[in-house]
Amino acid sequence: MVQVYCKNTKETKRFPEGTSLLQMLSEFDCHTPFPIVSAKVNNVSQGLKFKVYQNKDIEFIDVREPSGMRVYCRSLYFLLYKAACDVLPQSKLYIEHPISHGYFCHVRKADDQDITPQEIAGIEQRMRDLVEKDLPFHRYDVQTEKAIKEFRKAGFEDKVRLLETSGEAYTDYYTLGDTADYFYGKLVPSTGYLTVWGIQPYHDGLLLRVPSRENPSELASFEDQPKTFEMFKEALRWNIIMGLSTVGDVNEAFLNGRASELIQIAEALQEKKIVKIAEEIERRYNSENPLQVVLITGPSSSGKTTFCKRLSIQLKACGLRPMSVSTDDYFVNREDSPRFPDGSFDFDNFETVDHRLMESDIMKLLSGEEVEVPEFNFVTGLREYNGKKLRLGEGRILLIEGIHALNPALTSEIPESAKFRIFINTLTGTLLDDHNSIPTSDNRLLRRIVRDYNAGAFTARESISNWQNVLNAEEKWIYPYQETADVMFNSAYLIEFAVLKNHAEPILRSVPQNCAEFAEAHRLLKFIHYFTPVPDKEIPATSLLREFIGG
Repeated sequence: MVQVYCKNTKETKRFPEGTSLLQMLSEFDCHTPFPIVSAKVNNVSQGLKFKVYQNKDIEFIDVREPSGMRVYCRSLYFLLYKAACDVLPQSKLYIEHPISHGYFCHVRKADDQDITPQEIAGIEQRMRDLVEKDLPFHRYDVQTEKAIKEFRKAGFEDKVRLLETSGEAYTDYYTLGDTADYFYGKLVPSTGYLTVWGIQPYHDGLLLRVPSRENPSELASFEDQPKTFEMFKEALRWNIIMGLSTVGDVNEAFLNGRASELIQIAEALQEKKIVKIAEEIERRYNSENPLQVVLITGPSSSGKTTFCKRLSIQLKACGLRPMSVSTDDYFVNREDSPRFPDGSFDFDNFETVDHRLMESDIMKLLSGEEVEVPEFNFVTGLREYNGKKLRLGEGRILLIEGIHALNPALTSEIPESAKFRIFINTLTGTLLDDHNSIPTSDNRLLRRIVRDYNAGAFTARESISNWQNVLNAEEKWIYPYQETADVMFNSAYLIEFAVLKNHAEPILRSVPQNCAEFAEAHRLLKFIHYFTPVPDKEIPATSLLREFIGG
């Protein structure tokens, strides 16, 4: 017998060895408003078919928790793939990237024609049939060589390359009926769990819609994001041109000695984009309605600071003289900051910025006045005036950087023609394989963990603990304004995970297993394990990546 403690009910029960979590669930009276889809066993995410052979702590999870949502979405990917195979034999499905609160998927048919709305409707009906039948997802744990042979036979070269470069002795994969697939995480027990989802035509493919995290009984609201979509497509186009669509492709390139070349190409592509943005700002500065203010924002760890420095250099090369102001310097004194219901400070709230004072100072600068601007002292938590004075003269342009820079309430009195908006994000274009896209937030979380740890600001555990609050704030205060941007800049780096791996692994291993944050540390360690490491010695000192890895 094994002893199992359930964190949900705070009960301890005994079960025969080999009892599955699904069987245990019926013995624990877990009152959750939504169906349970997975569990954490000793703070490691597991599927409900996981069998217990030793004493464990267990926490059952529904879709509101991020790990539960990941399990649910992975299962939807397989359901979609199975239905596409049944309706369109010989077609290939690519689950490319998150967009519009769903996932964009491209279907390459045997005749290379775009998928039609009628075919999408057929796939949807087949998915609903499979859900109605409540078919089980079967998991198999086999030697990696055997899995490679099976996937090569099925024509899954993307999975073959990934597994060949993974270095793993054993690999697990899943089947649904007679269809096999590989996922780097767990699935729900059967298709009957997948009751909330939708698909619809979107651009040249389809959008897989998923449940709302706040209310999983409903679909997440649809929001068209044409500019963000185009930025993803641009990244994917470059990866296809380079022959580096998946992580397996990138790993093979590294193993073949192409790391130095890929670093140079990645830097050149980013610099080319920054030059193009600077030239557009120069053109608008010299137009009939001169541009005066450049507003720059993006989510946490997107590389805003380094981008601003590199943009400033290119603007100077265009003959302009940029001056930078951060919204952080207009923070209200810490004791006056908004708070969460539990009393902790809500530093991402718009009211954390004294936006009335900031807009007043901006208007004075635009009218030609000299203004003494504040500097926020993060040690004392006080806004200070230390004699820093600015004046906009001939050739000068004002750069305003911060998470609230695109919020229209910050610059409501400034004429639209005088503003140029830039939104920065890390939109990872490379796929793990054709059915496993890489979450863009994982890119930023790894950056943040490495930077904060090396700076002595936060441990990995602390960074992980606060991450969901960061994401919630971004959804409320940053992302609603991204489509208003005049231009978007993708700060994702083609070989970023391969470089971050060397820095992140020892930091993530420092998270103790007996804390809740271990689950996320364990997941990230498993994720970056897929990447062939690349040393950072050839990363230029001016690279956006240096903002996070140092040097």
